[in-house]
Amino acid sequence: MANPLKGEVIRLYKTLLYLGREYPKGAAYFRERLKYAFMKNKDETDPEKIKQLVARGDHVIKELEALYFLRKYRAMKKRYYDPEK
Repeated sequence: MANPLKGEVIRLYKTLLYLGREYPKGAAYFRERLKYAFMKNKDETDPEKIKQLVARGDHVIKELEALYFLRKYRAMKKRYYDPEK
């Protein structure tokens, strides 16, 4: 792995690992899938390909955050709004 991108990859992994704690299917399931995805690409040396993979990981972060915000919104709506309307 290229040295300048190593920090970005580690940051991405740590962020995804942190976000995976609240994953609907469970943290263990998410951690297993995350490890598999990173191990699949561990031998990648092309800096452009690594940048593409990091960009894809950033997109996954945004999708996870949207999933969690939606779940919180639904819980708040269910709690405070009349379900008969």
